[in-house]
Amino acid sequence: MRKNELIAAIAEKSNVKKVEAERMLNALIEVVGEELKKGEKLAIPALGTFQVRERKAKEGRNPRTGEKMMIPAAKVPTFRVAKNLKDIVK
Repeated sequence: MRKNELIAAIAEKSNVKKVEAERMLNALIEVVGEELKKGEKLAIPALGTFQVRERKAKEGRNPRTGEKMMIPAAKVPTFRVAKNLKDIVK
């Protein structure tokens, strides 16, 4: 499902116009990004939890040349699925 299909589905389920559904989805994405940028954890019941984790620096290889290189440490966003959502998918 692409973003425009998700927007259409949200609009249909919530009986709002697609423009309003797109605004709500964009606001959600923005809020999640802002919270993660602050280092906060964001839990959405029945969906899951977004958080930032520290990834340590490690040694890797350039796939083209095979040359060793250092991959720097980084903060990465992660998502942990809620049990409710896992049960729906089963």
